Amino acid sequence: MTESLKIAVAGLGTVGAGVLKLLAEQADVIEQRCGRRIEVVAVSARSRGKDRGVDLSTVEWYDDPVKLAAHPGADVVVELIGGSEGAAKETVETALEAGRHVVTANKALLAHHGTELAAKAESKGLAVAFEAAVAGGIPIIKGLREGLAGNRVSEVHGILNGTCNYILTEMRTTGRDFADVLADAQKLGYAEADPSFDIDGVDAAHKLAVLTSVAFGTPVDFGNVYVEGIRHVSALDFDYADALGYRIKLLGIARRTEQGIEQRVHPCMVPKAAPIAAVDGVFNAVIAQGDFVDRVLFVGRGAGAGPTASAVVADLMDVARGRFTPTFGVPAAQLSKAQPSPMEARRGAYYVRLMVVDRPGVIADIAAAMRDQNVSMEQFLQRGRAPGEAVPVVLTTHDTNEAAMQRALATIGAKEAVVEPPRMIRIEQF
Repeated sequence: MTESLKIAVAGLGTVGAGVLKLLAEQADVIEQRCGRRIEVVAVSARSRGKDRGVDLSTVEWYDDPVKLAAHPGADVVVELIGGSEGAAKETVETALEAGRHVVTANKALLAHHGTELAAKAESKGLAVAFEAAVAGGIPIIKGLREGLAGNRVSEVHGILNGTCNYILTEMRTTGRDFADVLADAQKLGYAEADPSFDIDGVDAAHKLAVLTSVAFGTPVDFGNVYVEGIRHVSALDFDYADALGYRIKLLGIARRTEQGIEQRVHPCMVPKAAPIAAVDGVFNAVIAQGDFVDRVLFVGRGAGAGPTASAVVADLMDVARGRFTPTFGVPAAQLSKAQPSPMEARRGAYYVRLMVVDRPGVIADIAAAMRDQNVSMEQFLQRGRAPGEAVPVVLTTHDTNEAAMQRALATIGAKEAVVEPPRMIRIEQF
């Protein structure tokens, strides 16, 4: 009988406990499918006494995950600590130095250090596997890296953060404001006590940087991801979006353009008929465009113990079979540096919401600011009249340049009759 694959698990939070539970409950299925058992030989976590719903009596315990990473009997170190620096980074580096394969769910670590970790692993003939780092249980990394290996991918975009998708879905379906829905999301456990990492788009940006590297065969380039969160999206925006035929989603978008590769995370209005518009709640979705396969859509749960553990164990099974590919699809030394396309070069349509004093000449001033930047308006909406009072005004544009749009908004926002900063949401015609 083939010797078992021995693993050491660093981090026993929701995902770590889920991995141990899955390995125990599915042991026979795993052995049947990869020809050997996967055996947990060591673990590390902050608290030994916590009940995690799994039997840890036969495994070796480490208080220090870095020491765990050099465990002499482990073939693979599973890093589930999180964070781009500190213990997580040191644990992974120590594991690779000790000749251990690494499986991780740590998108922040990969976004900041993925290229160098890939180079170190590949120089030693080791795997760094990270299916669980992006979109939870959705097999998007394998889908891009292996399933679409014969394609040149021109675009990948998607809903990469379930917390934001839940908040935006609730705002649309209940009509409540952002702050109220966020508070409920925190009570339900969908949002952290400090939700900024999610709602400001950073989590989605980490994932997008990793997806971009896999999709385009480039070094991970988190520093050139444009990031904008959802704090400024209001219930009023959902009313207008519905009237205009759109849904509002926080999307990560990576695309090849004539200027280079653009990477951006921000709220988008997408047509109601677009497949991604129907993905609601805590679900994630990723769409990839390949030259031979055309468009493929992946949908599923993007977080949680079960889905994320499923992705971790799938990577462990690949290692158990002796089947693994270069970390980002091509050898690290062959990742091709790509010119980043600046956000200012983005071209597309825009939705703009203004609060203006209802008096003669204001709309003409807005139109003049748009005209001076060669921005063409497509639709203009003002509901009701309130002479002398502030009223919402909404406009949409034809395709135009981001830099021109920003200049026009700066001019409009400086006008005395505009009583709040202009709110802009980009329109994507998927």
